[in-house]
Order: sequence, then structure tokens, then C-alpha cells
Amino acid sequence: MLDILIKNGEIYDGSGGRPFRGNVGIAGDRIVEVGQLAEAAATTVIDASGLAVAPGFIDSHSHSDPTLLANPRAESKIRQGVTTEVIGQCGSSAAPLLGPAVAVVDMSYEKYGLRSNWTTLAEYGARLGRQGVAVNVAPLTGHGTVRMGVVGHEDRPPTREEIAGMKRVIAESMEEGAFGLSTGLIYPPGCFSATDELIELARVAADYGRLYVSHIRGESDTLLEAVAEAIEIGRRAAVPVQISHHKAAGQKNWGKIEQTLAMIDRARTEGVDVTFDVYPYIAASTSLATLIPAWAHSGGTGALLARLQDRDTRRRLADEIKGGIPGWENFARAAGWENILIVRLESAANKALEGKTVAEAAAERGTTPEDTIFDLTLEEEGQTITTVLFLMREEDVAMALSHPAAMVGSDSGTVAPYGILSAGRPHPRTYGTFARALGLYARDRGVLSLSEAVSKMTGKPAAKYNIKGRGRLAVGMFADVAVFDPKRIIDQATFTDPHQYAVGVHHVIVNGKVAVKDGEHTGSLAGRVLAPGAY
Repeated sequence: MLDILIKNGEIYDGSGGRPFRGNVGIAGDRIVEVGQLAEAAATTVIDASGLAVAPGFIDSHSHSDPTLLANPRAESKIRQGVTTEVIGQCGSSAAPLLGPAVAVVDMSYEKYGLRSNWTTLAEYGARLGRQGVAVNVAPLTGHGTVRMGVVGHEDRPPTREEIAGMKRVIAESMEEGAFGLSTGLIYPPGCFSATDELIELARVAADYGRLYVSHIRGESDTLLEAVAEAIEIGRRAAVPVQISHHKAAGQKNWGKIEQTLAMIDRARTEGVDVTFDVYPYIAASTSLATLIPAWAHSGGTGALLARLQDRDTRRRLADEIKGGIPGWENFARAAGWENILIVRLESAANKALEGKTVAEAAAERGTTPEDTIFDLTLEEEGQTITTVLFLMREEDVAMALSHPAAMVGSDSGTVAPYGILSAGRPHPRTYGTFARALGLYARDRGVLSLSEAVSKMTGKPAAKYNIKGRGRLAVGMFADVAVFDPKRIIDQATFTDPHQYAVGVHHVIVNGKVAVKDGEHTGSLAGRVLAPGAY
């Protein structure tokens, strides 16, 4: 007797091969049959006639570390068919926490009504487990979080003792189940790190057979050099590399994707395991403070705010934003103030600016764009101000998404149109990444086949991250399944009205439990905190 029988579906098994008509039988938390199963009896029968049946999608680049604690239902993701999230990206992870990192994480998580009661990755995972969560979680260890805890906010090389301390903390996290080491090399304190430091720390991940995952040092003017650095780290540390949200930002850099993909292809033929993730949108999202030159962040938020109160320092910063600094990721110049949208502020006094560009906010305030971002940072007392930046072109997004080494990642945390996760106007990728890749890019535009798209969000990330037992529909695999209408699946969230669920996903199963039934969340919290290679 089966617990669940999914019958008459078009099965996309996650391998990238041709789909086939058949049934999927589930007992407990495992898939026990894949085939016709004509007379199989089951407690629950799902008729998938006219629907696609796929492995549950793996968000290979998620920032849900705090949001899964704030709302464990993972509404925006699971309603797209996402059943596993790889968190701890861009150098920022919920754990391990030590030293100054504790206060920084607590300040960042305050808007979610959270305060850390954990120190290690194991303790963070235990809190998730006690609470329950709708999706599986595969955590990375953030280099920035570790560096902040050991070295602090300082713009300087670490001492040998501090290198040893970071290696010890990273190794402990690997022992506790981290799937790899992530870096955010445009954000402090990651941007203060030299290549040799990153290589030495990445070797710890390599020793455990884990990944080096990187928001590289530049995605605009220095894109080629930044990709070359990621490849060098992979080669010298003998570690698999995943480049995060690969893009060419800013009009002057459009077309460079062709060069970076050639670099990646060449490295792969030379034995460096380099892959990347992509989200299917032409806009990025980051904090407003990222537009301020990196040196101003040395010493932490308090030091940044003090610098912004000094007239001479403000003038210097404004000049550097206008003119650029060699090696600094100048998103303001790459996008233009008229293409940078303010989407979330914490103070009630500034809420009216949400949905306006920096250029519009500056005009309204009667100040320059540079002074506007300085003043808002001060007024918000260093709290994160979220922006959306229109930086990319469709041709580059399509070229990257269709590349054999590409996977799909949302670069976002979970949100919901209700409660504490409904604040602001988040990037629509939070609600739409997977539905958009399947609906717009695969079905409507034919950038890739539906089977290829499914593989990029199932089998490929499972293999890269060593998420055993998931990413494929096959006997013995965990029963993570998405059932969707390939003719109807699409994103609905927009930049002006983002809090809208995607449509077209009928049913989602996580570890053998139905989490979404007929398009609605059941309330099931059957997700698990995963460990690398565990099956």
C-alpha cells in the first residue's frame, strides 16, 4: 500500500533527458516506484493528467537564513515548487557566530523579530528543527560572518593567528554539516580580503570535499578579473567553485557574458569544476550602503555613520562615487541613479520613499543623489535599506541561463504577502524565479527546453552541492516532488506590485508529506536540515 500515488503525469526526472508518461509511488519519505503502476493502491491519489511531475526544486542561491525562522511556511518559494534551499550565501550566514558578528547578525535580524540564541551551525540547525520548516535547508558557512567574528570589521590583512582561527571555525562548521564556504567580495568585511586569504580558507572546504561559493569581487567593470580570481581560487585550492548570480552589470559591460562563459568553459576543460547560478531577471538587488565605497565601512556600522557625519569625508565619498575607485564595484555608475529603486526602509518617516528611485528621492529632498544615500543611511541608523538596480540586458540573462554550467537560484529569502515578511517591495524574484524560468524562458521564449530548465533546478544543483537522495525522481530517492502545469506556470510578481504568488504549481511534496495541495499551502512543516552526502 502506497502513501501517495501520483498518476498519469509527464515525468521530468531531473536528469535533463526526455520526459515520459508514468506514475510515481511514495511510501513514507521515499519514492518506491516510478513507472506505470497501473493497479497500485494508495492512501492519497493525485491525478497529474496534463501536468508535469518533477523533483522538488532546489534554490541553489537563497538568503532565507532569518526568514525561515520568522515564518517557517516558506510561502513564496514552496508555492513555486521549491523544496530545498541552499542558504548562507554571499559570505553572510546565520552561523557560526562569535565576537562582533553576534551584534551584527542580531541587528540585521531585528526587523524579523529575531534574536540569536545560537552560536554554532549545529545550534542554528537545531533551532530550525525544533520550530519546523516547510522546506529542506542546506547551509553554507559565510566567510564574511567568520571573518567578522575573528578579525572584526577592520580593513586589514588577518594575522597568522587570525587565519588559523578562521580555519578552525570553518572546519568546525564543516564538521557540523556546512555544504561549503561562501564569500561576498563586494561587501565588508569580505571585500577587505586578498586572494591568498581566500585560497587558504577555501582549502578547508576542499579538505572536506565541499564547495567554494562566491559573490565575486565585481560584476560590472571588473567582471572579467573577478571571474578569473574565482577560477584561480578553484585551481589553487583544488576546490569546486560556484559563481553566484552570474551577470554583466551596466550597459558598458553588456556582452561580457560571452567572454566569461568562454573563461568558465576553458577552466572546466582544464579540470577546474566551475559552475554558476542565475536568476531570470534584468534587475539586481542589494543594500543602499553597498553604493558607498568599501573603505568607509571599515570599523563597522558605527564608524560608517561617523564618517557620514563629517563634511570633508562626505565630499570625498561623493567624489569617489562619481568618479570611481580602481577595483571597487561602483553600482551607482553602472546603473545610474534613475535605475536604482528604493524598495525597503525601516523607519516610518521614510516609508513614503519606497518605490521611488534614488534620483526621484534626491529631487524630492532637494539634494544630490550622493547626499541622499548618505542622509538615508544616517536616518535609518545603519539598518539595511534595500534597493533594486536595473543593470542587465535580456540577451545576457538568456545566454547565461542556457549555458550547460548554469543552475537556477533566486538570490532571495522567503517572503509572504502577510505578516512580518510582507514589508517593503521586494524584488519579484522572491516570488517568481522558478516559475519564470519554466514559463517565460523555457516555454514562451524557448531559451532552453523544459527538461533542461527542470534539470538546472533539480539534478544539477543536487550533484554540485552533494545533496544526496534529492534532485531526481527515481526509486530510493527522498520524496520531494513538484507537480505543475507546464502550459500555465508563470510568475505574477512585478517590480511595482511584487507580493503575488506564482501560478501553475498544483501540488508540492516534501519528504513524503503534502505541503501544497491544489495550489494552497497545507501548513505542513516536513522540511529537514540536511547534511552533505547524507542519504
